[in-house]
Amino acid sequence: MKFAIRPARPDDYEHVVRIVLARSAWLEERGLPNWRADVEKVAALTRSGDGATWVLEADGQPVGCTTVTESTPPMAWSEQELAEPALYLYTTITDPLVRAAKPGALIALWAVDRAAREGKLWVRRGCRFEGLVSYYQRQGFTLVHTMQKTRGPMYLLGRRAERIEDLEDRFNGAVPALP
Repeated sequence: MKFAIRPARPDDYEHVVRIVLARSAWLEERGLPNWRADVEKVAALTRSGDGATWVLEADGQPVGCTTVTESTPPMAWSEQELAEPALYLYTTITDPLVRAAKPGALIALWAVDRAAREGKLWVRRGCRFEGLVSYYQRQGFTLVHTMQKTRGPMYLLGRRAERIEDLEDRFNGAVPALP
């Protein structure tokens, strides 16, 4: 399976709806919170035109999405951390049908490489579930802050930007996304 990532287009709306609903069903089967209530909001990001939303394709078919911004939401980050140039990942959602290929890890590695190419120091992200924290840690992210929100804990993670020399091989399936 060959992967590619590209900016989202308005015609990706229905693909993202399908991906979000597939992931939501997968999460529901495991008794986990899901994206179902936010499906329209997430899919609408494909039509924003701001270039922040990206689509991951496998063999030319959309299988994931993410949003990347240059601004880190303040939450629990210190002023010093907020002053450091970084990319921030939001709404990374992938189709469970390609789960074995670790598409979320490919998106994260792409962001780490992109951040380095753009002269950023960090890639940051947040999540609400300990299981995701463990998965992100396997991708090289470090838990930096934990904060309490109305709906429970929010975990904030970061990874130093760096060039991923074998990124193309990982996207082409010659090297596993995660070792």
